[in-house]
Amino acid sequence: MKKVALFILSAAFISASFTSCRENKEEVTEEEAIIQEMQDEGADVKIKEDGGDTKIKMETDEKEVKIKKDEDGDTKIKVDENN
Repeated sequence: MKKVALFILSAAFISASFTSCRENKEEVTEEEAIIQEMQDEGADVKIKEDGGDTKIKMETDEKEVKIKKDEDGDTKIKVDENN
């Protein structure tokens, strides 16, 4: 009986360690989705950091995207479609 309890306890610890190491899929923000989309399209990416502000500019032949994050954490996204 003692061996069965010890076996169950060790199995529980092993299964807990494997599930805790599992990679969690996090929600993708709109900003991350746009950056990934533009990189997939082969956009030229320019990143400029000025003080606490970060500006990301991405361009393709059809689209231009500007993302601005200020030091407060506020994000502004501007998308221009070139037709």
